Amino acid sequence: MFLIVLSLLVSSMLASVRGGKLPEAEVDIEVLQRPFICHRRSKYGDMLLVHHDGYFENGTMFYSSRRQNEKAMWFTLGIREVLKGWDLGLQDMCSGEKRKLVVPPALAYGKEGKGKIPPESTLTFLVELLEIRNGPRSHESFQEMDLNDDWRLSKYEVKEYLRKEFERYGYPPNDTLHENMAADIFAKEDTNKDGFLSSREFTYKHDEL
Repeated sequence: MFLIVLSLLVSSMLASVRGGKLPEAEVDIEVLQRPFICHRRSKYGDMLLVHHDGYFENGTMFYSSRRQNEKAMWFTLGIREVLKGWDLGLQDMCSGEKRKLVVPPALAYGKEGKGKIPPESTLTFLVELLEIRNGPRSHESFQEMDLNDDWRLSKYEVKEYLRKEFERYGYPPNDTLHENMAADIFAKEDTNKDGFLSSREFTYKHDEL
């Protein structure tokens, strides 16, 4: 009986491989706390402010933004500024919400690892979302960024917007980060490669990014 079951399992695995697709990695999401009233939920393109703790599978903490007296972190959701597991696991979240994310290696640091993170590590994160802001890809932000009202954005206008947003919340300007964020936006959205972003090009629509 055991051999029959084993044979069926192997056949099923081979059929999956022949089909050309293996099951995609997924993030395990657990909502630990959610506010009673939620005025806005996070979506791709929003800028999020979070505190977070990181743990290995054995429960050992490898990072805590609060314990290490670091400021909460701003990032733009959905453009790979953070782990892909975070981009997937922090969607549709309310300010004040806390989540537990269990992120498989394929959506974390993969086969290479990084720093103190060994290769092929499944990581657990406790994430608290403190604030949601219009990100650099929303229509409202496009209007704010269009300094000369010509209905297109230059890289200078995008970087100026990012600098002002960081300064508004007490963070020092980070020219390298702003340059990288602007470059990423232009690489993905400047479809006609004219060095400017129209409102149509810029507005964040592409979930796959």
